[in-house]
Amino acid sequence: MGLKFTHAVMIIVIMSASMFSVSMANKDWFPAFNYTDWWSRFGNHQQNKTQQQPRQIVVGGSEHWHFGYNYSDWAIKNFPFYLNDTLVFKYDAPNATTFPHSVYMFKNYGSFLKCDIKKAKMLASPVQGGGEGFKFLLQKWQPHYFACGERNGFHCSNGTMKFAVMPMFRPFWPWP
Repeated sequence: MGLKFTHAVMIIVIMSASMFSVSMANKDWFPAFNYTDWWSRFGNHQQNKTQQQPRQIVVGGSEHWHFGYNYSDWAIKNFPFYLNDTLVFKYDAPNATTFPHSVYMFKNYGSFLKCDIKKAKMLASPVQGGGEGFKFLLQKWQPHYFACGERNGFHCSNGTMKFAVMPMFRPFWPWP
């Protein structure tokens, strides 16, 4: 009997606390109406135009595309990527002081993990990364697996010159 009473009191306390927190979380209320309907929350907001536009993202940021930089970490730190964003791969053309680089895209996660260059498609050759760089438009809502295929896949195999992105749909309202 005492256990049922304790449970009932606990449920009332939890419900009261949650109702209080919900009512206090709504900042736009006034005494007659509290604006908790769907349209006032999502329907009539001004769009954030800077966030709705596709971006051009330089792979690696100021580091560009070179051996020894961890691009998987870079992709995690620069997430999210959206549909119609453009990835720009910038790297030096081959010369006496730098290693050549290229950009390959893998069809699936398994070949990406193994760095199986034979099953990948070359997107950019060693000479295409100079100047403005090679640009890849994220047009499909699917995972994209990128790596450097030079040195028979060694740059990919050591785990640093490869990364994956999954472009998302752009939100229709301002995103924090």
